[in-house]
Amino acid sequence: MKTSLRSEIMQESPIRKLAAYADEANKKGITVYPLNIGQPDIPTPEPIMNAIRSFPYEILNYGPSQGENFTTEAFAGYYKKIGINLDAKDLIVTAGGSEAILFAYLTICDIDDEIIVFEPFYTNYNGIATETGVKLKAVTTYAEDGFKLPPNEEIEKAITNKTKAILICNPNNPTGTVYSKEELERLAAIAIKHDLFIISDEVYREFVYDGQVHTSVLSIDSIKDRAILCDSVSKRYSACGARIGVIASKNKDFMAKCLKFAQARLSAPMVDQWGAAEGLKMDLDYFKPVLEEYTKRRNTVMEALDKIPGVICKIPGGAFYAIVKLPIKNAERFAKWLITDFSYEKKTVLVAPAAGFYVTKGRGLDEIRISYVLHIEWLKTAMNLLTKGLEEYRKIE
Repeated sequence: MKTSLRSEIMQESPIRKLAAYADEANKKGITVYPLNIGQPDIPTPEPIMNAIRSFPYEILNYGPSQGENFTTEAFAGYYKKIGINLDAKDLIVTAGGSEAILFAYLTICDIDDEIIVFEPFYTNYNGIATETGVKLKAVTTYAEDGFKLPPNEEIEKAITNKTKAILICNPNNPTGTVYSKEELERLAAIAIKHDLFIISDEVYREFVYDGQVHTSVLSIDSIKDRAILCDSVSKRYSACGARIGVIASKNKDFMAKCLKFAQARLSAPMVDQWGAAEGLKMDLDYFKPVLEEYTKRRNTVMEALDKIPGVICKIPGGAFYAIVKLPIKNAERFAKWLITDFSYEKKTVLVAPAAGFYVTKGRGLDEIRISYVLHIEWLKTAMNLLTKGLEEYRKIE
């Protein structure tokens, strides 16, 4: 039986593709420290857990496709606290941030339409593009300059008559880059000039370091009719398994058409919405110690990387990831070798090869993504293992 071309060209997740090898290593008694996936180890806040434990309804009903009223109102209240004026009717609750991206693609693009992305980018943008028949047009950014946005001319060269939107992640997964208000206004001017939407994935909004300030795409007045916000509670509240996200826009026509796709999948998970709503009502002071902890984790990783000869990695300004350029030829081979052939004191480390975060063939072959979501002592051990593994691997590559 023949399967679809779509299933043939769908890429494996670079974040998860080596997980089976890690399972085999565990069975052999080797402890694997996971730096491959952005699964925070900070406990999910008690208001969320308590709400789920005390879920009051006797039947798990279908909910409204836009989201339960208690969830949409909680999201609107959260945004008001951070200076974003959204009514409940301006948003749709989604099954995680990934479904928000899916709905954005489906609502603004036909098959073979294009979206501009800055590579490296969150790998699932590419998977969702394959699912929807959308083409990603990549504008490359580079480790050597901290993955900064390129000049306008570079961006505009990628725009064609098929281009429908510019997609950004701010703060960025996988690079940790934070885009300033001035940079967003620069993108806004391009979007207006070429009549494009701007899709902004702001899942890591609270994770901004060193006194920087996050700017939401919805705060740029000139593009309120073409700005699309995609968001999630997953990383913000260490609630990845809840699968509750949101898509929001002031463009009423966009939201009305987006709702059709929400109706086609019926509704987002009801119990998870109940829990997420309580998280969204929490005081913003919750994030202060969380941010301090992630700052320490980032610094732990950067201190270790600074001591490795030949490594290139600028200090990430946000999120909890870093793209690391290594002095090797093939990072995927190295990442697999770490969990199949290498261990030190019966321990090893799992990282994500970065080529899958690019569209352009040949890019990212010598890069990995590190996720610094483990507590400090584990991170120190993991970075020591990475250092020893790289030193040994370079002798045999």
